[in-house]
Amino acid sequence: MLIFNNLCGTSFANNTLNSISSKNVKNSTIVESKIHFPFLKKLDIFSNSHYDLDTREHEWYSYREKGDIFPKSPKETTKFLNKYPCYYLGDTSSKNLYLTFDEGYENGYTGNILDILKKHNIKAAFFVVKPYITSNPDLIKRMANEGHLVCNHSSHHHSMASFKNQEDFNKELSEVEKSFEEVTGKKMPKYFRPPMGKYSELSLAYTKDYNYKTIFWSLAYDDWRTNHQPSAGDAKEKIFSRVHNGSIILLHAVSKTNIQILDSVLSALEKEGYTFKSLDDLPKEPTFLGN
Repeated sequence: MLIFNNLCGTSFANNTLNSISSKNVKNSTIVESKIHFPFLKKLDIFSNSHYDLDTREHEWYSYREKGDIFPKSPKETTKFLNKYPCYYLGDTSSKNLYLTFDEGYENGYTGNILDILKKHNIKAAFFVVKPYITSNPDLIKRMANEGHLVCNHSSHHHSMASFKNQEDFNKELSEVEKSFEEVTGKKMPKYFRPPMGKYSELSLAYTKDYNYKTIFWSLAYDDWRTNHQPSAGDAKEKIFSRVHNGSIILLHAVSKTNIQILDSVLSALEKEGYTFKSLDDLPKEPTFLGN
């Protein structure tokens, strides 16, 4: 039996993703062919162009086979994922968890999230887009002032695999950095979460060139659909059944369910002996399992 954690973190009891994710995975292999020009390798002007890297778009997921303790990384991309500073697992040697939130827009819940995190003395990472920063400067300041990491989620929330030009790619990150510094007077931490979990080998190389670490996740669930929220019971079951040492947990701050369950979930995980760590505490080298 395979259990897949894709963008929505849903579990599956067969060897395929759900129809939406299956379509995404299948489409990611139907792309224009690469054209190689070996003689260009001799020209210094192309030495840093990454012209020979794979530009096919992939969508992040992790999965477990029966008996697995830790989720595995995607079979089709692990061959190049381990070349770059990409994380979906933290320190798995003990009961460490890494709590992250994606912020595409404000739905009225972030203040409550910050209150709950303060109650538990937990420092999280918030991945924000440029419009979120410019529209919610007070929340951004509060995140930073209370010790949370405010991290890069791109300027426009497009697939980073769609940017073939490195200057255009860098602009997606630099605009967010600039807005964050204008609001807080601080430099943005060098952690990046690709929008929608979409990436290519080229986009990972560009991210590395810009001195960022790519942060994927090993635990998520379908919490982002505001008009189709899971029940509190279903959400808790998904979280508790999948949590593991070193989990990088992805939650969406727009979720009403997350606000309803966050306090009790954190209390239960703490009671089980889990400790919440910062992304700054990630191991020096990332881990990719099972492929």
